[in-house]
Amino acid sequence: MKKLVILGGGYGGLTVAKELLDGKLPSDTVMILVDRMPYQGLKTEYYALAAGTVSDLEIRVKFPVDPRLILKYGEVLSVDPEQKLVKFADDEPLSYDYLVIALGCVDKYHGIPGAEEYSNSIQTLSSTRKTYQVVNDVKPYGQISIVGGGLSGVEMAAELRESRPDLNIRIIDRGPSVLSPFPEKLQKYVREWMLEHDIELRSHVSLCRVEPGLLYNQEELIHTDMTIWTAGIQPSPIVQQLNLPKDNQGRLTVNEYHQLPDYNDIYVIGDCASLPFAPSGQLAEAAGKQVAEVLQAIWKNETPRLGKIKLKGVLGSLGKKAGFGLMGKRTIMLGMVPRALKSGVLWMSKHHLG
Repeated sequence: MKKLVILGGGYGGLTVAKELLDGKLPSDTVMILVDRMPYQGLKTEYYALAAGTVSDLEIRVKFPVDPRLILKYGEVLSVDPEQKLVKFADDEPLSYDYLVIALGCVDKYHGIPGAEEYSNSIQTLSSTRKTYQVVNDVKPYGQISIVGGGLSGVEMAAELRESRPDLNIRIIDRGPSVLSPFPEKLQKYVREWMLEHDIELRSHVSLCRVEPGLLYNQEELIHTDMTIWTAGIQPSPIVQQLNLPKDNQGRLTVNEYHQLPDYNDIYVIGDCASLPFAPSGQLAEAAGKQVAEVLQAIWKNETPRLGKIKLKGVLGSLGKKAGFGLMGKRTIMLGMVPRALKSGVLWMSKHHLG
């Protein structure tokens, strides 16, 4: 019996499993999905859990129940490509014939002393629950600082404003504006929304140290009651440990079939793979579908034929009543429509519809 092992039940790993269950899984192959939790957490919605506007039950997706799929829970320590083994913190190693690495990302602290120790994260469901508790305990009219003015930071700030209108909220970024990679029209809309809702925007801040209650902008001291970190990501530590070719962001180099060039039995998708796109749940799902196609072709002794990955765009929320979207490179949507579209995408994800 051959073993296909999928590490990570997030957007990419779960997509591989669902696509293979919907297609044809060879009778001599067993599929094992490995994750810490017994369900997928919809990571793109963790900001709402941290703010307290949704419960974690609302952003969980059940794993498929199918006799062809074995669910294994545990903490992965490392992958040994030579021995074809996955090693766990508190269990026996797991061998594989095919391996999919879809372990996602962790926060990137850019070598700033104290950043990891004294800030709060929304990268995992567990850390997000802890962040919610800290948010909940901030005294009335306390100060929350969100480090990072990208999509996660913007959504976090807006949702906090809806959840805790008493709080003082600021976004700190080293760039010139929130959402700086986006078109100026979209940036301007979000900046104006933030100012209208009394959210302070601090640009061109270069943090050099984080301490309890203090952020150091070189010589300037910025006081805060709580710090939430959304200032960058890097691949899972399991990927970082692998002594294999990577790009300058630490993501593993893959070939056109999402395989490691030196180990064609290992597939890498999502935030762990070097692709010409910004990491996103949408990208992980698209790559997951292609990996399922490649595996099915290999099992039929056929040459895989993959099309180009085409992403639909980006949707962001500003609380529950406003949002923004960028479709392609030029089509900008602002206001209620993109917020409604994002709610629809969330509903589809919860019901395994894409």
